[in-house]
Amino acid sequence: MITNILRDKPTRLFIILSGILVANALIAEIIGVKIFSLEATFGFQPVNMMILGDPYSFNMTAGVLLWPVVFIMTDIINEYYGVKGVRFLSFLAAGLILFAFIIFFLAIHLTPAGFFVTSKVNSGVPDMDKAYGQILGQGSLIIIGSLTAFLVGQLVDVFTFHKIKKATGEKKIWLRATGSTLISQLIDSFVVLFVAFHLGPAIYNPDGNPVWPIGQVLSVCLINYIYKFAAAIVLTPVIYWVHGILERYLGHETAAEMKRTAMNR
Repeated sequence: MITNILRDKPTRLFIILSGILVANALIAEIIGVKIFSLEATFGFQPVNMMILGDPYSFNMTAGVLLWPVVFIMTDIINEYYGVKGVRFLSFLAAGLILFAFIIFFLAIHLTPAGFFVTSKVNSGVPDMDKAYGQILGQGSLIIIGSLTAFLVGQLVDVFTFHKIKKATGEKKIWLRATGSTLISQLIDSFVVLFVAFHLGPAIYNPDGNPVWPIGQVLSVCLINYIYKFAAAIVLTPVIYWVHGILERYLGHETAAEMKRTAMNR
């Protein structure tokens, strides 16, 4: 039975694409706790863009490293397996991310062995248990904001992709792939930071004040979106390259039938 499933190319391809999408979404959530400087990484001075009267540079979450992979996988799955395929994987990925953070929470609250706490003192980490908790124990509001943004972004991407494809047909892959991503990531970029650093803290903080003022939230969101906008444009040729690989793997007749079926799912 398993052998027959794996011999079926469309089924095997769905398993491979699903694994790549879910793995990258999960890893992006875990590494996203680190904020890095894009300019300094490449040896440049901060750009200090003036946004809403304040200077901002490209300081972004490390999770953006894997965003292009999720973007490509979402559109490929959308192309060959339709709305239901992407929705299923989006909810699956969100559920597994939530499960991972529950396990992280439990692991963080395990009583550490005495030697573990001081095991990295010589490496500059005085309390390994606290470092472990800080890295894996992202705030609940960040998790809620991130999962909300992921699901909303994915569902908007699916909807936009199919609207564009119905209007243009099989042509203009670049338009439906890049266009749907630009729209969905506009929402994604703003939702996660607004929930995590402005709306949520304003509700739950004792003083009623958000961690970030609305101006800072909008500025950082805009910088993140500028990066994603540029990445989507640059990655457009990659979409065509991946499509070519899959067409050869599936065969043109099978690929064409899958795409026709996907439009009705």
